[in-house]
Amino acid sequence: MGVNFDVTPYLEDLWRYARVLTRDNSDADDLVQEALVRALSLAKSYDGSRPLLPWLITIVRNTFLSGASRMAVDRQRLASYADLSDRISRGLLVPVPESPALAVNDNLPQDRRYCRPWTAVFLKDLARAHNAQFHKPLMVSSAVRTVQYQKQLRRVNGNAADAEGDIVSPHLTGATIDIAKSGFSRRELAWMRVHLLTIQNAGKIDVEEEFRQACFHITVYRSYVHTSPATTPRRLAISESLDDSVSQSAVNQPASDTP
Repeated sequence: MGVNFDVTPYLEDLWRYARVLTRDNSDADDLVQEALVRALSLAKSYDGSRPLLPWLITIVRNTFLSGASRMAVDRQRLASYADLSDRISRGLLVPVPESPALAVNDNLPQDRRYCRPWTAVFLKDLARAHNAQFHKPLMVSSAVRTVQYQKQLRRVNGNAADAEGDIVSPHLTGATIDIAKSGFSRRELAWMRVHLLTIQNAGKIDVEEEFRQACFHITVYRSYVHTSPATTPRRLAISESLDDSVSQSAVNQPASDTP
């Protein structure tokens, strides 16, 4: 029997329950996201003749109880490649959204082509707007890094940010990406500066234009998509992964929760 995993009608209820458990909006986002990824993996155990919401609530509760001690860890920097793999598997990091409007530098390893869900949404929006103006793709030259990698980078590049301490590379959180400026025309540079400044002035991102490395160094804040509980990153992060993964799993009907 096929299972309908249209979770959209229940996102608000799940988020409110997660908010009661975690007492924090951001942690509630992450808890619901992780619980829905877990629900997907347990799809075959769900009785489609029973209401979906109570089953999802149970998974949210169990995810909280088993992972409460990890909530603080999720705020910390990625220490190792094991940490990176763990957060990718739990949907807390998502692939850089490559498309005809957004490319990734060929030299960037596959395991570092990830970012936070709200950063991925920002990249899609930026690439779409840029492509509409200039009909060419943007290039992501750097995304998530681990402390382990950052230490290696410091050994060969004295200008690289520290890997430890109070002031470290924001790439270690997965929220920061670099957009290469190579090949930009003057008009293109001017457009990017104005476009990014507008978003920065709204408090959604922080931008540093680098000239030695020739890139826009952009940190995207969760608030970029966090306009209301119904549009928080928990929905944005899981929508594509659910759509892609359900079709490849034992679940017969693909998820209909779309961005």
